[in-house]
Amino acid sequence: MSKAKEKEKEKEKKAHSDAKIHKHTAKDKRKTFWIKQNLKKKKLEKQAAPQKQQEKPGPPREAEQISANWKSLQQILKSSQPEKKHQNGFTTKKHQENAFQRSSVNTAAPSERDSGKKEKQKTVPVDPKEAGEKLKLPAASDSQQSAAPKRKKDKNMPNSEEEGPKKKKKKKISLVEERKPTEDDLWFDDVDPDVIEETMGAEAAEIMRRKQGIRSKEPETSLVKESAFSGITQTVAIDCEMVGVGPDGEESILARVSLVNKFGKCIYDKYVKPTEKVTDYRTAVSGIRPEDIKDGEDVQTVQREVADILKGRIVVGHAIHNDLKILLLDHPKKFIRDTQKYKPFRRIAKSSRPSLKVLCREVLNVKVQQGEHSSVQDAQATMRLYTLVKKQWEAEISGRKKNKESEEKKKRKPR
Repeated sequence: MSKAKEKEKEKEKKAHSDAKIHKHTAKDKRKTFWIKQNLKKKKLEKQAAPQKQQEKPGPPREAEQISANWKSLQQILKSSQPEKKHQNGFTTKKHQENAFQRSSVNTAAPSERDSGKKEKQKTVPVDPKEAGEKLKLPAASDSQQSAAPKRKKDKNMPNSEEEGPKKKKKKKISLVEERKPTEDDLWFDDVDPDVIEETMGAEAAEIMRRKQGIRSKEPETSLVKESAFSGITQTVAIDCEMVGVGPDGEESILARVSLVNKFGKCIYDKYVKPTEKVTDYRTAVSGIRPEDIKDGEDVQTVQREVADILKGRIVVGHAIHNDLKILLLDHPKKFIRDTQKYKPFRRIAKSSRPSLKVLCREVLNVKVQQGEHSSVQDAQATMRLYTLVKKQWEAEISGRKKNKESEEKKKRKPR
């Protein structure tokens, strides 16, 4: 009996183990099945992905592809937008024509678009309205295709078509400005050289004087208007001469002050008594000698008198900040006209800080500061430079003033 029971138990164990093996095999089969399915899906997705990537337009690699890709991008954007409808729900004829043009352009091959060949597309009319619309299309497509070579021409241009003539205009203007007058330009001989100097410049006046046999004016006569008003005017010019004090004469003190009116007539000219021991008179430049300033005017008196003249008036000078600094005076910026800082004079002299000597030679055709300087002559020269360009200079200042006022008004307005 015991042997029979042992056999039965062995049989049950075998059956139990067979059942477990069967279960494991079924699970494994299911797993393998689903793994295979997932792999297939992944393969299909990988195959589909490059196709989608190929459909998307990539960046242009050649110059010929730029215009075609730009067109295709515009067409994609237009096609993605919904058609605009009126309130009653119907589309207009223009929108229908535009939609048909887009579809006809999209169907065209890229090689045809790039080459720019004018080939009319054949369409089969279905309705009379559609036929009428299709007949209009070839002209529009031709115009679109002809636009591509125009863009290629634009690329070869420097920036754009509009910039070319602008640059040419600038060149013409600079040529007119740089050109000097000749005897052929002054064909007339019955005009006063002084009038020509005011309108055409000093060089033209010099040519006219040579033609008429008139001797060229000396600096004193060309910078001053004879028989003109000799009193104080609303515009005055100032210039100062200085001498050196201290070790090696490095520091400067006031030695002479000169003021002229707008006609170049001297209205104030005084030597100043030194407050310190003078170590360098700088005679070669300043023209000051010991006997000139020995019995000069007191500095404080000169400061007060000059301040009274300058008060409320336009003051002209060359590097005028130096003159005001040595006088220990201040003047409103809006009433100062500095010939060294005037931009047109800088352009003529080709320098950011042109000297008075250079400006007189280039602009007035007058030689000044040949030897010892004279504060009266320097003030006359600065005034002559100012009066020559007074209209233009004052117009620029008034224009800037108006712009500032308009900007301030805009800021004040509440938003």
